[in-house]
Amino acid sequence: MFLWRKHSHDHHQVDESQQRDAKISELRTALGPLSGRSLIYCSDACLRRYLEARNWNVDKAKNMLEETLEWRSTFKPEEIRWHEVAHEGETGKVSRANFHDRQGRTVLIMRPGMQNTRSAEDNIRHLVYLLENAILNLAEGQEQMSWLIDFTGFSLSTYVPVKTARDIIYILQNHYPERLAIAFLYNPPRIFEAFWKAVRYFLDPRTAQKVKFVYPKNKESVELMSSFFDVENLPAEFGGKATLKYDHEEFSRLMEQDDLKTAKFWGIDEKPLPIAKGISGGVEVASEPAPLPCPSS
Repeated sequence: MFLWRKHSHDHHQVDESQQRDAKISELRTALGPLSGRSLIYCSDACLRRYLEARNWNVDKAKNMLEETLEWRSTFKPEEIRWHEVAHEGETGKVSRANFHDRQGRTVLIMRPGMQNTRSAEDNIRHLVYLLENAILNLAEGQEQMSWLIDFTGFSLSTYVPVKTARDIIYILQNHYPERLAIAFLYNPPRIFEAFWKAVRYFLDPRTAQKVKFVYPKNKESVELMSSFFDVENLPAEFGGKATLKYDHEEFSRLMEQDDLKTAKFWGIDEKPLPIAKGISGGVEVASEPAPLPCPSS
């Protein structure tokens, strides 16, 4: 009886996998002929993410993906270069960490208390650049990233306006579906609660479930976080044993190297530009860029 159940379960998994592969093929056919960057972008892994985001409904996934292709053709995220957004990163408010989570995923560290500008457009371009960079540095076979959000220094003078947050959420949910694995908000202050209530309204249920609040005195939330991260690698600001530091010039050098990789991947012919200079501030970063993964989305 047990063997029959196991065989039935395995057979069901095979059928489901075949059905999903068929959905990917159906979506690719529905999209029609693609060329240039759209063809590079629309890998099978990309199509799978859009289907997952729309509960494997081909028509809805097609509409979503076509909207992204239109957005990418105008916003051109793959053409943003570090020297254009480096001024936004001088304080280390968003950086790629020099460690991964337990699943080997890229980690972005966000520090809203380090907010240093008020330009909504520049803030969004900076974040989009780093999302693209995080995807660029995903290990082979990885499709998602993790976020760690440190609220040290957060106040009414540093928070991002709700409208900007809404625009960012729209871009994340509609143009980077299934890219976020988990987001840990570590020890957020009471003042953040009102902001969260306003922002949560714009989150779809799938995204909202990935947002986890962690409080140092709450054993359950701390254990959840430690199940995703090795405390030896985790900075002290997140309850770990490592040191959180950010060298803007070093990070700029890393980003300039990655800009060349980005250009090569997308077939953009360009020469390296001078390294943007800035101040020191927040997260130590990886010293060597990772190999290019599958196309981003």
